[in-house]
Amino acid sequence: MPDTRPPRADAIRNRQKIITAAREQITLHGPDAGMDEIAAAAGVAVGTLYRHFPNKTDLVAAIVAEYVARVAEDAEAACERVASGARALEEITGFLARAVESTVSNHAAKAAARALGADRGDTGAEDRSGAALARLIQAGQADGDIHPDITVGDFYLLFSAIPTDRSPAARARWLTLVLPGLTTHPRASDG
Repeated sequence: MPDTRPPRADAIRNRQKIITAAREQITLHGPDAGMDEIAAAAGVAVGTLYRHFPNKTDLVAAIVAEYVARVAEDAEAACERVASGARALEEITGFLARAVESTVSNHAAKAAARALGADRGDTGAEDRSGAALARLIQAGQADGDIHPDITVGDFYLLFSAIPTDRSPAARARWLTLVLPGLTTHPRASDG
């Protein structure tokens, strides 16, 4: 009979420390980051790491799933703010800015996921994110701020083109340049 008790608090903390350390180690060393090094960076024994993640593929998949869940939560929170009266365009702009930075911090882990075949993703969180983004787009279109032909797929296309290897200033400039392609407003003067 399987153990149905909730995980202990220390087990939850250890799992999060492992995921955080793995993201950092993969960012520094790429997909070849060793499990021993990840465990040391997390401050846990290697056996603890393997109890949570039997192999690196499972560990990297957990990093990607956490990233997708955070994006979904962010998009849903933006929808809630729009439902409470916030302007959809402002929420979309803020969501995109946060997504850019989140993608940068998870870029190496996503590359490792592809290399290890662990990029199967959390379809539930992906569906939630897509549905929330669709609501944001529809609200922006209803306000007349977002082009009527913009789709969720267009946003995913933008995510795939984020300049993850550039400085924060260059990423901010990229966002300034792409936003007018989504909106019905011309680009504001730079000077």
